[in-house]
Amino acid sequence: MKNHTFVAEPQLSYRSGDRVAVLLPLPLAGAYDYRVADGMELAAGDFVEVPLAARTLTGVVWGPGSGAIAEAKLRPVRTRLAAPPLPEVSRRFVDWVAAYTVSAPGAVLRMTMPVPDALRPSAPVVGYVLGHVRGESPSVPALKVTPARARVLALLEDGVPRPVAEIARAAAVSAAVVRGLIVAGSLVKCALPAPEPPPAPDWRRPGLALSAGQRAAAARLQSAVGAGFSVTLLDGAPGSGKTEVYFEAIARALAQPASDSVTDAQVLVLLPEIALGAQWLMRFAARFGAMPLVWHSEIGAAERKRTYRAVSEGRARVVVGARSALFLPFSNLALIVVDEEHEASFKQEDGVTYHGRDMAVVRARLGEIPVVLVSATPSLETVENVRSGRYGAVALPSRHAIAPPAIELIDLRRDPPPKDGFLAPTVRHRIATTLQAGSQALLFLNRRGYAPLTLCSACGHRLCCPHCTAWLVQHRLSGRLQCHHCGYAQAIPPACPACGRAGSLVACGPGVERLADEVAALFPAARTVLATSDTLTGPGAAAALVTAIEAHAVDIIIGTQIIAKGYHFPLLTLVGVVDGDLGLAGGDLRAAERTFQLLSQVAGRAGRAERSGQVLLQTHMPEHPVMRALQASDRERFLAAEATARRETGMPPFGRLAAVIVSGADEAAVEAACRCLAQSAPSAADVRVLGPAPAPLALLRGRHRRRFLVHAGVKVSVSRLVREWLAAIPIPASVRVQVDIDPISFL
Repeated sequence: MKNHTFVAEPQLSYRSGDRVAVLLPLPLAGAYDYRVADGMELAAGDFVEVPLAARTLTGVVWGPGSGAIAEAKLRPVRTRLAAPPLPEVSRRFVDWVAAYTVSAPGAVLRMTMPVPDALRPSAPVVGYVLGHVRGESPSVPALKVTPARARVLALLEDGVPRPVAEIARAAAVSAAVVRGLIVAGSLVKCALPAPEPPPAPDWRRPGLALSAGQRAAAARLQSAVGAGFSVTLLDGAPGSGKTEVYFEAIARALAQPASDSVTDAQVLVLLPEIALGAQWLMRFAARFGAMPLVWHSEIGAAERKRTYRAVSEGRARVVVGARSALFLPFSNLALIVVDEEHEASFKQEDGVTYHGRDMAVVRARLGEIPVVLVSATPSLETVENVRSGRYGAVALPSRHAIAPPAIELIDLRRDPPPKDGFLAPTVRHRIATTLQAGSQALLFLNRRGYAPLTLCSACGHRLCCPHCTAWLVQHRLSGRLQCHHCGYAQAIPPACPACGRAGSLVACGPGVERLADEVAALFPAARTVLATSDTLTGPGAAAALVTAIEAHAVDIIIGTQIIAKGYHFPLLTLVGVVDGDLGLAGGDLRAAERTFQLLSQVAGRAGRAERSGQVLLQTHMPEHPVMRALQASDRERFLAAEATARRETGMPPFGRLAAVIVSGADEAAVEAACRCLAQSAPSAADVRVLGPAPAPLALLRGRHRRRFLVHAGVKVSVSRLVREWLAAIPIPASVRVQVDIDPISFL
């Protein structure tokens, strides 16, 4: 019954009685055969409803049927949905991603159709106007006009129809009050006109004045638009004007004329922290006179439906989104931009594991369009692709009209903070000087909460998550201990749960909340704000923070990596990195690279306008190559040394890695599955399989975890290798096997 997974040559149509393959958004091995119902005509890409067991599911016509099931057993397609078909390039993308990530094609398909309601026509929007009021009709009982009802009736006296939610909001009443008036006959239903589509970005509007170097870079990017597939790295220091340069490429893409058979050209911009793109959106609107459509996990269901439909119908000209936006059904995508391409948050690690940057390159290749990778600190993989000639590069080596900030290393062995403090005397003095000058300071510490560890001073007991191999992080603002891996939380206990000693629990190590307490004690008059994923819970909160900082309603910003990139605050002249060594701990092969990238990004927030900037980096290891490279602003020397170290060990990008994580609630079942996998592990001259070994997070969300690591030569197809290995071993249903091709996290 299962069909092939790869897209067949397109057939113009399938008619009554034909056999078709329908791919369902389920973790199944492939498509299933169905019969085209009487009087129905289908084409590849059509969204259809089909029966599966006792359910009716929505799937996509994937091509001709395989013939693997007898004709008499075929079940008919029930309905063809009135939605634009999934484009052929999207179907090829689904198959490519599934094959590369060793995932079920249906699991990848599910990412291309995340809003099932968008595949059906929208229900007409209903509004209400004044109808009968008390005493006007004998059929309507007398209406008691309460103050709340009176506000509703007064609001609607203008005769403008409004939906229930808008009436309730404008009249400051509950929706139940409005519905009561509807039942009483005081309000009557009427159809509302469809909302006007948002204005399209205008590529004709002039952008900011560019320097000669910026104009040359923009011209290079523009020349790639409409010229087929290419990958170009836009490489420039923080503040060098990279965004305005690639805006010119977006304008060129939007200017392309549409042919008779396709919609206007579309552009996709991927950002690693789309919920924090408030300044980016404002810059885009200033350049193009309209907002782009936005796609990320924080937008509501109604907006997701409108955006998905606008993309599939070709009405969405520019979409800015998180990595999941890559799977939207663009009908005429002409350009992809991946901003901050080095960011680890582009990696999806749950469900189908993929890297958004790498899959953006694949999507561009399948669609024969250009992709621009943007970064001030490009990944070693991208740098190596440029060096080998696979990617092009455009450099913006210096800031536009401003000098880079000076970076000073604060050796904590010689300039230690006072007892119970975390800011060195030099840093404290510079903050005071900055505030006296009317400027702003940013203190960076990549640790949420108050303290990363809470232990008992009497017995040494450490408070750990019951479901994960992790300490509970203390959050004083909420009065809770929380696991940042599974979300488990509990109140801070008054006594040690192990020995019962009251008042013995001690917070160990600094988090941003604890740092905020120190800052408040040192600078009580300073207006301080916390910027973390706990306090910035969406685009609205991020926009409010940006507005407050730009208006100088904030003096000191204390934040995690969420505030480290992309922002431009003219009055921010001092950046203090509280723990520069934090990212260097552990055995992650990319620890040095990520630390260099993150600290370079946060350093780039200082001195981005007329006032010069300074960066103070607290460290116990000023002699470390990362610290020396940062102080000297010598990125090339650091990358060369990092490349040499990885080349010698055959690590990416000079070798291939794949992780196979085996997990389950029953530890014995997990161990048994691992033994079977180990016995049949692939063996070849250029392949090593390490493990199984307990993962660093050996218990996560109540599941025991073991890890295999496949290390292979750069020419080895690890996807095929792993797929064939796993296919030969029966895995019990209680055990889950997850494959991560090209892992970047080893937890």
